[in-house]
Parts: sequence; structure tokens; C-alpha cells
Amino acid sequence: MNKQQLVSEVAKRAGLSKKEAAAAVDAFVQVVKEALGSKESVRLIGFGTFSVRKRAPRKGRNPRTKEPIDIPERYAPVFKPSTQLREIVNK
Repeated sequence: MNKQQLVSEVAKRAGLSKKEAAAAVDAFVQVVKEALGSKESVRLIGFGTFSVRKRAPRKGRNPRTKEPIDIPERYAPVFKPSTQLREIVNK
């Protein structure tokens, strides 16, 4: 499902116009981005948790030259599905 299909489905199920549904979806995405940018987590009960994890610095290897490189620490967004979502996916 892409964004247009998601907007159409939200509009149909919520009884909104596609323009209103698109604004709601865009607002949701923006709020999640801002929260993750502030290193906060977003918990949606019954769906899952969006959070940020710190990845430690590590050694890597350039695949072309085979030279070792240092990979600096960084933050990565993570999604952990709820138990309910896992059960639905594994039916």
C-alpha cells in the first residue's frame, strides 16, 4: 500500500474527504518525525512503538578497497510492533 492508497482508505473509513484524510496522514507523519528527531518515542497501543536507538561506533570495511574504516556512532529509527499486530501478521 502506498500513500495514496492509505489516504483513500483513511478517507473511506473515517468519512472524510481525500483532502482532509491527506492532511491527517501528513500531520501524523510530521508529528512522528518531530518526536523521533527529539529522541522521543511514539507509542500507539495495539499497533507498536516508534523509537530511536543509539548505534555504537564500530569498525567496518570498504567493500571496494577492502580497507578498514571507522563507522561513527549514530541514531537510528526503530519500530517495535505490538503483540496484537504480530498476531494479526502471523495468522
